Amino acid sequence: MFQSFSNDGNPSDHPPRLAALRKVMKARDIDAFLVPRADAHQGEYVADADARLRWLTGFSGSAGQAAITADRAGVFVDGRYTVQARAQLDLDHFQPVDFPKNRPAGWLRDALPEGGRVGFDPWLHTHHEIAELREKLQDDNIAIVPVTNLVDEIWPDRPDPPKGKVRIHDDQIAGASAAQKRARIAEVLRENQQQAAVLTLADSLAWLLNIRGSDIPRNPVVLGFAVIDENGSVQVFANPEKFGADLCQQLGNEVSIIHPDGFEAALANLSGPVRVDPASAPEAVFQILEERGITIAAEDDPVVLPKARKNSAEIDGMREVHVRDGAVMARFLCWLDANAPGELTEIDVARKLEDLRREAGILDISFETISAVGPHAALPHYRVSEASNLALANGQVLLVDSGGQYENGTTDITRTVAVGDMPDQVRDAFTRVLQGMIGISRLRFPKGVSGRDIDAVARAPLWVAGLDFDHGTGHGVGAALCVHEGPARISRVSEVPLAEGMILSNEPGYYREGAFGIRIENLLVVTPAESPDGRDMLGFETLTFTPIDRRMIVTEMLSPAERDWLNAYHAEVLEKIGPAVDGETRAWLEKATAPV
Repeated sequence: MFQSFSNDGNPSDHPPRLAALRKVMKARDIDAFLVPRADAHQGEYVADADARLRWLTGFSGSAGQAAITADRAGVFVDGRYTVQARAQLDLDHFQPVDFPKNRPAGWLRDALPEGGRVGFDPWLHTHHEIAELREKLQDDNIAIVPVTNLVDEIWPDRPDPPKGKVRIHDDQIAGASAAQKRARIAEVLRENQQQAAVLTLADSLAWLLNIRGSDIPRNPVVLGFAVIDENGSVQVFANPEKFGADLCQQLGNEVSIIHPDGFEAALANLSGPVRVDPASAPEAVFQILEERGITIAAEDDPVVLPKARKNSAEIDGMREVHVRDGAVMARFLCWLDANAPGELTEIDVARKLEDLRREAGILDISFETISAVGPHAALPHYRVSEASNLALANGQVLLVDSGGQYENGTTDITRTVAVGDMPDQVRDAFTRVLQGMIGISRLRFPKGVSGRDIDAVARAPLWVAGLDFDHGTGHGVGAALCVHEGPARISRVSEVPLAEGMILSNEPGYYREGAFGIRIENLLVVTPAESPDGRDMLGFETLTFTPIDRRMIVTEMLSPAERDWLNAYHAEVLEKIGPAVDGETRAWLEKATAPV
C-alpha cells in the first residue's frame, strides 16, 4: 500500500518536547520561536526530516505554524483543520489559533513585552513573510532574529534527509525538452537584464529539467535548489547520489549537479542582478546575497507561470489519464453500491481505490486518500487511521477525495455518495454544492480575470441559504507533478489572472460539524471561449469524468440550464468511460448516468 493507516504519534510525547524547546530558547535569549510546517522549498508536503511542526505539537495537517513563548504555544490553522487541530493537540499545552483571522504578528504582539526577541530559521520562512512580520512588529520594538533551528537541537532521532532516486520525465509527455525550457527561461532573464535566477521550489526544478524524484511521498519531485544563468546553464544543488550517470549524461554539460553544501558559496559568487522570488525563496537566500552586496531583482520565479500554463502534450496526457482514472472510479463506485453499507469501513474504501488504481498503472497516489463517513466527512482534510476508522452506516454520506500519479498525468477527484436514504437537509446542501460546481464549469469570463473574481460563483447557491465553506473553491494542479500547484487558484485571495492551459480544481463544499460533509470536485483546464460580440473570453473544459450521485440531488432545485449541463456531462461520462469498462460496471454506469 502507498498509504499507511497507522495512528499519529503519542500525545504524551509533545509536552516534554515543548519544555525542552523552551529551555533552549531561554539559553539563547529568545522570547518566542516560530515553527512552520514548511521546509526550505515551501512545499505543501514535507519529508519526515522536515516535519518539525508535527514532531513538536502532534498536529499533522498540511498547513500551519506554531509560535512558542515561555508560557504560550499557539498553533495557527485555517478552517480546513480547526477540528483536526483540536483533536490532535494536547489542549493543556497547545492553543489552536484561527488563521487567517488571527495572524502571528498580532498574536506575538499580545504575547511578548516591548523589546521581545522572536527567533526563526531563515531557511524555513520566505523573505516576504519575514519582511511583513518585521514591518508589523517594528513599532512594538520586537526584534525578528534569524537563528539556527532550535527544534533540530532537541530532536535526537531526527530522520535523515531523503535520498530518493531521480528519473527522466519523457520529452514527449512534457511537450518540450529540458534544453528548450532552459533556453526559454534564459530568454526571460536576458529580456529583463538579469544575470541569473535562483530557483527554490522543487516542482520548478522538476519542470525545468524534465526530471521527477521520489523525495516526497505523493509528489514526484527532487528536493534541491538551482541557479539558472542568462545563457541557460543550470547548477543544481542536490545530493549527487540521487542522480545516476545515465541521467546526468541526458541532462548534458549545461547542467551540473553539486552537493547542497555548495549552495551558499555559489550564491555569494553570483553577479547581479539576480532574480529571486520573495514569496517562495527562503529569507536566508536574500540574506546571503545582501551581505555580499549582490543586486537582487525581487520578482516571481520565472518557471512558475510557464509550468502552470500547460502545453498541448501535457493537456493531452491529462485527458488520457482522466479517462483511465474515470474507469477506476466507475469500478470503485459500482463496487461500493454493491457492498455498502455491509461490513465496509473507511479504510476498506481507501484500500479498494488504491488497489484499482494500481491495476490502472499509477506510480503513486497523488495525496493521502480522504475516505470519510458521517461526522468525519465534516473534516475537509480528514485522514483515516486505525484508531479513527468508522464503519459505513446506513443514512450517512461518504466523502471520498482521491487521486493518482500516472506517468503522463495527475488526477484529483472528490465524490460524495449516499449510503442508504439521505435526510432532506443533506440533499438540499448537496444540491447547492452541485449548483456551485456547475456554475464554475459553465462560466465564461474575460481574459485578465483572476480566481478571486469568480470564486463567488461557486458559493452563491450556498450563500442564498446562509451557508458557506472555509476553503478555496479550487487549486492549481500539476501535469504529472504536484497535485497542488501555484500560482493560480479559484479563491478569494488569488489575484493571478487565469490563463489558457492552466489546470484547476473545481471543488465547492459544505460541512456540518459532527454530522456530515459534502464536496464535489472535477478538474478543469482553461480554454478559449466564444463570444457573440468578439470579446476575448476564456472558459473551462472539464477533464474529470465520473458520475455524480443522482440520489443526492433535489432535482426540483436545478434550473433548466443546470439540469441540461448535468445530463450532458453524464452523457459524456458514458461516452468516454463506457468503452473502458464492461459487465457489471458498464450496467452500473449506464444507470448512474441516466438523465435527470
